[in-house]
Amino acid sequence: MAASVRYPLLAAVASLAVLVAAGCSTRSIRVEPGAPDAAPATAERYSEEPGRTPATVAAFRAAPPPAAPEWSEGEDFLADRNRLGAAGMAHVGSSRFTPWDAAAREQAVARARAVGADRAIVYTGTAAAADDTTLVAYYVRFRLPFGATFRDLREEERAAVGSAGVRIGTVLAGTPAEEANLIAGDVVVAVDGAPVTDRAGFQALLRNHAGRRVALRLIRNGEPLERSVRLGAPAQP
Repeated sequence: MAASVRYPLLAAVASLAVLVAAGCSTRSIRVEPGAPDAAPATAERYSEEPGRTPATVAAFRAAPPPAAPEWSEGEDFLADRNRLGAAGMAHVGSSRFTPWDAAAREQAVARARAVGADRAIVYTGTAAAADDTTLVAYYVRFRLPFGATFRDLREEERAAVGSAGVRIGTVLAGTPAEEANLIAGDVVVAVDGAPVTDRAGFQALLRNHAGRRVALRLIRNGEPLERSVRLGAPAQP
C-alpha cells in the first residue's frame, strides 16, 4: 500500500493497534470505527475460508479469542497468508468493502470480534483488493501439531547417519517440538518405531499421530537419542 494512505481519526468505538515484528510485510495501523456517515452504511461481503467454520476454529485455536486483534496494513495477500500459515496463523475468512469508510471500519471491527480474530490485515489499492474495494483478512492462531521446520537429508548426511530421516531446522517456542527438547540439527529417523523415509513421509507420520504422544528416535551429533512428544491437532483441518 502506498505510504501516503492515511485513515481519518474518528470518534472511538474501538481502538485497535498492532506492532508487527520487524521484517514482516505488513505495517502497524489503527482502526477506529465511529458513527456512520450520512451516506448509507457500507455493505460487507464476507467469505468464510472453506473448512473454517466457527466450530472448527473454536476446536483448533491455540488460545481464547483476544479482547482485540492486531491490525495491520498488507501489500501481498498470498505472501502474507503463506508466511502467517507457516507460523500457525490460519486464514478464517475475508471481508470486502466499498468504500473503506467509517461504516466499513465499524463492520470490520465487528466481524473480527465475531470470528475471534487474533490478527486482521487491511488491503487497499493492492492486487488483493480490486478497484476501490478494500479487503480485510482475518487470522486465528491454531495449535501447531509439531512446531519445527524440517527438510530431507542430503546424500552425505544420509551416509553419515546410516539411514534416511529429516533434519530439524527452526524450533518454535511453546510448541510440542520445543517441549520435547528438540534442537536445530537433530535428525529424526523414526516415529514410534516407523522409519522416516523423507520429508513427505515424516509429515504423513505426524498427521497420522496428531493429538497423541509418540516416541521420536533421533541422531544428535552422531549419538542416538529418544524423545517423547505429544503432537497437537493439525493446523490445517
